Amino acid sequence: MNIRANILLRVYLAFGLIVLFAIAVLLRLGDVQFIQGAKWRAKADSLSTKEFEIDAARGNIYSNDGSLLATSVPEYELRMDMIAGGIAKDDLFDSKVDSLAMKLSAFFGNKSAKDYGRYLRKAREQKSRSLLIKKNVTYQDLKVIKTFPLFNLGKHGGLIATQKNKRILPFKDLAARTIGYANENVKNVVGLEGAYGNYINGEKGRQLMQRVSGGFWVPVNSDAEIAPKDGADIISTIDINMQDLAQNALRKGLERSKAHHGAVIIMEVATGEVRAVANYTRVEEGIYKENFNYAIAGNQDPGSTFKLASYMALLEDKLVDTNTMVNTGEYPIPGHTIKDSHGSIGRVTVKKAFEQSSNAAIAYLVNTNYRDRQSKFTDHLYEWKLNELMGLQIPGEARPVIKNPETFKSWNKNMTLPQMAYGYEMQLTPLKMLSFYNAVANNGKYIAPIFVKEIRRLGNPIEQFKAKVINEKICSDVTLSKVRAMLEGVVTEGSGRQIVYNPLYKIAGKTGTAQVADANLGYKAKKQYQASFVGYFPAERPKYSMIVVINDPIGEYYGALVSGPVFREIADRIYASDVQMYTAVKQNMVGNTIAPEAKAGQSKATKMVYNAFGIKALYAAKSPYFNALDTVNGIAYQESTPTKGVMPNVGGMGLKDAMYLIGNAGLKAKVRGKGKVTSQSIQPGSRIGKGLMVEIELN
Repeated sequence: MNIRANILLRVYLAFGLIVLFAIAVLLRLGDVQFIQGAKWRAKADSLSTKEFEIDAARGNIYSNDGSLLATSVPEYELRMDMIAGGIAKDDLFDSKVDSLAMKLSAFFGNKSAKDYGRYLRKAREQKSRSLLIKKNVTYQDLKVIKTFPLFNLGKHGGLIATQKNKRILPFKDLAARTIGYANENVKNVVGLEGAYGNYINGEKGRQLMQRVSGGFWVPVNSDAEIAPKDGADIISTIDINMQDLAQNALRKGLERSKAHHGAVIIMEVATGEVRAVANYTRVEEGIYKENFNYAIAGNQDPGSTFKLASYMALLEDKLVDTNTMVNTGEYPIPGHTIKDSHGSIGRVTVKKAFEQSSNAAIAYLVNTNYRDRQSKFTDHLYEWKLNELMGLQIPGEARPVIKNPETFKSWNKNMTLPQMAYGYEMQLTPLKMLSFYNAVANNGKYIAPIFVKEIRRLGNPIEQFKAKVINEKICSDVTLSKVRAMLEGVVTEGSGRQIVYNPLYKIAGKTGTAQVADANLGYKAKKQYQASFVGYFPAERPKYSMIVVINDPIGEYYGALVSGPVFREIADRIYASDVQMYTAVKQNMVGNTIAPEAKAGQSKATKMVYNAFGIKALYAAKSPYFNALDTVNGIAYQESTPTKGVMPNVGGMGLKDAMYLIGNAGLKAKVRGKGKVTSQSIQPGSRIGKGLMVEIELN
């Protein structure tokens, strides 16, 4: 009995404790729900909502002529809230889901309508708050998608569009390395994108997002709480046509020589504005890509192109003159004999030795004249700032290495000076070498190249740039005139004559060939060469300077043969397309002198070409168009003023002008042949109505 009572007592005690615990839990729940409810609801909201940064649209990068080099376009990730307020009722969702599935299937083409239907219904059953519909959707596509069933209800229809900005280059790989890129995973910034990120990036905005089932975050409001501020635009100095020309010519040159890599830089003489930078590296047989900016970071021995600086120092110190005689062929120094690659050309003038690029001659002249005062030679190089960074607007400039006897332990009093004379025992980039030649073309004014001329925000300039002057005058006018004559002689009489010379305009420049080190293996491994040509044109009134450097060609490796053709191709095309560089002599048409034949068409265009060549001709007074089928026989240009409702005279015109007048007259055209219009089915001056067909024949 006592045992039974003891057991019951324990049971009652346990039951009582459970009841008391249950009552305590209920009281606590009530306290949390009703007394502290507001506090904990706010806490829950703070855990499920969060402010996110919104990237601003990055600013555009433009070329010198206004072409778009880099821009940001919006792309959207589309998701669907399957239990959004507007589609909470099943009857609305069920009545529209099949139509939505058909629209999505037809638009994207990645699933059938049935598959889309099953996909949407399953997500509805699971009450998905963030069902992925499609990634990388353009703004134009988004506008169409917003008209689809359910999605036309906007946010209430469940459509969630998250914007991301995508950076695109409209001209693909054109100037890609100069434009650069911005990448959070890359510490070293690249190109204009990296250097001007503070301007281009803009200011980030902020938007409140809510976490939904599945861990996805969706915007709480349709508009951002703090709108992002778009980045500023960069106006570069790059000319899109010259860039295209430089890249194509360099690629062809590399393929022709089967070389490993190369670079081309085109620079405007007076302003220092870089018009084109091309860099290519062979990634596999016959395939070249722009992986490294050799133009500004490719430090190597410049070779014979450096002889300009050596001769300039000698002339400036009046140690030689252009008619000073010097031996060529070989020049022995302790432990080494400096030889001319093409053998001796005998005893010649300094000018001739430069034109034929004699290594022995310049090594002898520099070594004998500066042997006892070696720092005097290097002082010139330091005065010209060849040992200093130019402070470029884009990152990656390699630091030049110009030795001097005082501070370089590797200076050898017997060997360093004569080898520096023809471009060894130093490290210079192609852009550094070009800038020095540009100073000669620019009447001695040495300026740093620039890649950006202006920064704009909302179309208004906020900062403008001009080239920094490195050295106001690198040498006297007397020395300048002599070295310019020597540079012209290289092309007309010397090592560049066979390849670079063009009788239509003058080019001044210098060939260069240098044996370069093979990575960490040095000069004693397989011989590798750098072939270069650097100069400017037209020589009498320099407008552009240019350097072409090609590394490790197979077969021929001399600068004139490897880099010369690339220089000539680019220079010829630039000269042909720039009327301002023509040096035509003004003429007066007298007696029975015949004007050059021209197609009929716009008077303005024809006058511009004739005036560029200094040719005078007879024009119809103030007529926008002219007709002259027989200009060779001296028939004056006849007036052709388009009149509404009257068939225009398109005889003698090219197809472009003819189609313009026919289209403006409201006619349709049927064209046969090519060249100039020789006949038209509706006679000039006839009354016409819109929509008539006119046949024109060209021959």
